[in-house]
Amino acid sequence: MNIDFYRKDRDGLFSVLKESWKQAETAWNTDRSVKGIDTGSIDNIIISGLGGSAISGNILGNFLRDDLKINLTVNRNYSLPAFADGRTLVIVSSYSGNTEETIAAFDDALTRGCPLIAVTTGGAIEKSSAEKGIPIVRMQPGFQPRYALYTSFFTILKIFQELGLVDSQESEVKQIIEMLRTDGAGLSDEGGQAYAIAEKLKGRVPVIYSIADLNDGAGRRFKGQFNENSKVHAWCAEYPEMNHNEVVGWETARESKIPYVILSLVDRDVHPRIAKRIEIINDLITAEKIDIITIEGRGESFKSRLIETIYLCDWISYYLALFNEKDPGEIDFIHHLKNKMLEV
Repeated sequence: MNIDFYRKDRDGLFSVLKESWKQAETAWNTDRSVKGIDTGSIDNIIISGLGGSAISGNILGNFLRDDLKINLTVNRNYSLPAFADGRTLVIVSSYSGNTEETIAAFDDALTRGCPLIAVTTGGAIEKSSAEKGIPIVRMQPGFQPRYALYTSFFTILKIFQELGLVDSQESEVKQIIEMLRTDGAGLSDEGGQAYAIAEKLKGRVPVIYSIADLNDGAGRRFKGQFNENSKVHAWCAEYPEMNHNEVVGWETARESKIPYVILSLVDRDVHPRIAKRIEIINDLITAEKIDIITIEGRGESFKSRLIETIYLCDWISYYLALFNEKDPGEIDFIHHLKNKMLEV
């Protein structure tokens, strides 16, 4: 290992990322039983959170696309959607337990009489939940929220299973945990796929294309990881919607001289008409001299491939931070914003 290359990783996030499988295993094997929630009277589910504490909801929507029969909404705001009522299960997800917007959404859910579950490591949300008798499900502490994805995601997935909202995910999860363990060994290698892709991205503007309702949670996660880990702007869009607007923007890409690169997140379960759209769009973009990097999971099941794709993208953003000589753990602008908000 080139020690100098990793000097910016002051928090040892290399090891945290490599051991993501341990997060998943701990979260899944911890008792997540929730008492007092009558799912028979639930019409909607809202997962309310921000940033790294919210993305699990988007990924869960992809992961359970063929399993979950109740509408799932991810809320990233101070208040809940108008439909939220006593038949809406609200899961507030805040790793710190002190996220301003999530606390407000928590209070809004109380006012509306929504059944509530708090998923956190502590803070104001845990305190308020304990005072009001709201079920608390604790995540494994000690991580930055975005690096706690695997404790967050598998904790909420286990809650869904324990509430009987989906059938047993046991077999699938065990395979995914093993995949994370195995892939962690390979993706952490400087001769591996993640390192090679990150090296190609240095000095370029990443544009992420994923597929709506299939892996768009992975696309959104990837964008956020580029922002927070790599300290670069990126954007994400989805097929087929981007075919009806964003594609036209590529007509001026060559003359703009902006060093774009496309990261295309695909999967073999894609609708055949969308697969055809991707083929046509890739031909158009390639003709404009824009490079396209295709990212696709190799696992047997869709669920395994989804998490595999996300894990690879996590490593890419981590290595790009180091190529950019940035600390993958530093989020100074976020801390500045939070401190300024406390002054108001």
